[in-house]
Amino acid sequence: MFDKLSDRLGGVFDKLRGRGALKEEDVRGAMREVRIALLEADVALPVVKDFVEKVTEQAVGQSVLKSITPGQQVVKIVNDGIADMLGAEVSGLNLAVTPPAIIMMVGLQGSGKTTTTAKIAKRLKDKENKKVMMASLDVNRPAAQEQLAVLGEQISAATLPIVEGQQPVEIAKRALQAAKLQGFDVLMLDTAGRLHVDQQLMDEMKAVADVSKPQETLLVVDALTGQDAVNVASNFSEQVDLSGVILTRMDGDARGGAALSMRAVTGKPIKFVGIGEKIDALEEFHPERVAGRILGMGDVVSLVEKAAESVDKEESEALAEKMAKGQFDLNDLRSQLRQMTKMGGLGALASMMPGMKKAKAAMAGGAMDDKVLVRMDAIIGSMTKQERVRPGLLNAKRKVRVAKGSGTTVQDVNKLLKMHQEMSKAMKKIKKMGGLKGLASMFGGGGGAAGAGMGGQNGGMGGMPGLPDMSPGGLPPDLANLLNKKK
Repeated sequence: MFDKLSDRLGGVFDKLRGRGALKEEDVRGAMREVRIALLEADVALPVVKDFVEKVTEQAVGQSVLKSITPGQQVVKIVNDGIADMLGAEVSGLNLAVTPPAIIMMVGLQGSGKTTTTAKIAKRLKDKENKKVMMASLDVNRPAAQEQLAVLGEQISAATLPIVEGQQPVEIAKRALQAAKLQGFDVLMLDTAGRLHVDQQLMDEMKAVADVSKPQETLLVVDALTGQDAVNVASNFSEQVDLSGVILTRMDGDARGGAALSMRAVTGKPIKFVGIGEKIDALEEFHPERVAGRILGMGDVVSLVEKAAESVDKEESEALAEKMAKGQFDLNDLRSQLRQMTKMGGLGALASMMPGMKKAKAAMAGGAMDDKVLVRMDAIIGSMTKQERVRPGLLNAKRKVRVAKGSGTTVQDVNKLLKMHQEMSKAMKKIKKMGGLKGLASMFGGGGGAAGAGMGGQNGGMGGMPGLPDMSPGGLPPDLANLLNKKK
C-alpha cells in the first residue's frame, strides 16, 4: 500500500534531513519533487496543485527555515498536509439512531461490494456486539442473493430469506419490516452493482434510498482503478447522498492515487479500506496513521491494536510471569513467532514499524520473507521437549538431527539459537529493570499482559536476520514518545 509513493517521498526527505540549514530554493526544489511523486502516484492534478501550494507556503516560512531542524519541520508540514488531504480525522459509521440503523451499499459491479457488506457485518457483530441482518437487493447478477446468504453463514450473521420474483424496492420494504420485528440493531442493504453509471439502475438505487432512508450510504470502489475510482465516486455522489467511501484492494495499490484524491474531489470521507480477500481483511481508515505510513514514520498505534486483537490472553499472561522471572525458553519463542504470523507476518509488521525501510527492502528483494517464520517454527518443532526448555543441550550432533528433521541447515539452527539467546538476555534485562513495571514505564505507563505480549513481539523481531535491534533494550528512542502522543 503506497509503496512507490513512500519510497519516492522517502528519498526526497532524506536529502532534506541530511542538511543543516535550508534555503528557500532547497524547499521549493523538494516540493517540485513531491509534486512529481504525487502525479506519478495517480493523484488528481487539482488536488496535487492545491496540496503543493499550501505546503510550500508553510514550509518556506521563517519559523521553519530558521528552526534547529528545518528538514524535520518540512517533513512534519507535509505529513500534516497529507493527513488533511486524506480527511484530517477518522469518520466512523453513524449508528446512534433508533434501531435498526440502515446501511446501504452501492457501487459498480466487480468492486467487491457483496464481500465488503459481509466484512462490515462481521466487524459490527464481533467488535461492537451488534445484531446485524444482511439483505441482497441484487436481482440482476446471477446467484448474487445466494452469495450473500453463503457469506452470512460463514460469519454467523442473519440474511433475509430469498423470495423469487421480488423487486429491489419490495425486498427493501420486507427487510426493514423483518429487522424491526426481530430486533436487529443494523440492517445492511446490498444493492445491485452497475457495469457503468446506468441511469435505470441509478433510479432503482434512489427508489430504495427513498423507502429505507439509510443512515449510511457507502460507495464501494476498487482502489486499483485509480482515477476511475474517483470519477465513479463523483458520478454516484451527484445521484445519491453518499455518506462515505470504502476502497477495496488497497493491499494491491502501490500508488495510492485513489485514496489521496477521494476526499478532496468528492468531499466524502474514506471510512474503510479492504486489505485482502479474507472476511476479516477490513480496516478502519485513519488519515493520520496512513500519512505516517506514506512518509515512512510507521504506524505504531495500529500495530499495538493489531497485537491486542491477535495476542492470546492466556499465553501473554503466562509469558508475563516468565518475563518477570527473567525466563524465556524456545517454547516461548515459538509462541511469539506464531503470534507474529497471526498479526500478518513480517510484511505487515514492517510497514507499521518506524524506521523499517531496510527490512521492507530485504523482503522486496527476496532476501527475507514470511517463510522464515515457518522455517523457524519447523526447527523448534524438530527439537525434543527437553531441548526446547534447555537449549544448552543442543550440541553439534543434535543440531545436525534438528536441521535434517526440519529440512533446514545447521547454520539456520545456529541463527535461531542466537536469536533466542539475544531475546533471553533481553528478558533478564527486564528483570533487572524491575520486571514488567519497569518495561511498562518505557511505554509511558500501562503494563499488564498486553504490554508483555508486545514486549515479546518486539523482542521477537530483534533477532531476525537483517532487522534492526527491536529488543526492549534497543527500542527506537522515539517509540515511547509516539505511543504517548497517540494516547
